[in-house]
Amino acid sequence: MTGFIVETLAPDQIRSVFPLIREVVPALDLPAWVRFARQLTGARRGAPSGIVTVRRTGRDYPCGLFCYRVDQDLERGRVLVAEHFVAVDLLDPAAVLDALVAELDALAQRLDCAAIRSVVHGGEDHVSGGLSAAGHAPDGELLLKSLTSRTREHC
Repeated sequence: MTGFIVETLAPDQIRSVFPLIREVVPALDLPAWVRFARQLTGARRGAPSGIVTVRRTGRDYPCGLFCYRVDQDLERGRVLVAEHFVAVDLLDPAAVLDALVAELDALAQRLDCAAIRSVVHGGEDHVSGGLSAAGHAPDGELLLKSLTSRTREHC
């Protein structure tokens, strides 16, 4: 995986990766992204969280990222939760994903996590394949029920 630089996104770089995150969340607007990203990159959050980016050596802008946080799991203890994977590269997007997955493993070790839970949203089959190749396996199901604004008012 030579040729890549993996970094944690600084809060002042949040806007620069907006085009990347739009690859996996096309309807996202800039203010919503900034709010979400600031929560992950803010120093006041209790558990470790952030956004990891990868860029090719000699390039200024990232070509991949994932968002992460550490959760406490009843069975496993500290678990690194990663989602919103983006790997965009004209020549070799699989290499970008490989760099992200390698950092995912290293980050889990640095944060003393017992496991990694990768959330792959619909339409990201290439991400599932890359994670599977790196040893990630299904561990249950993630179900989602969207609530309309009318239903949310009653919660």
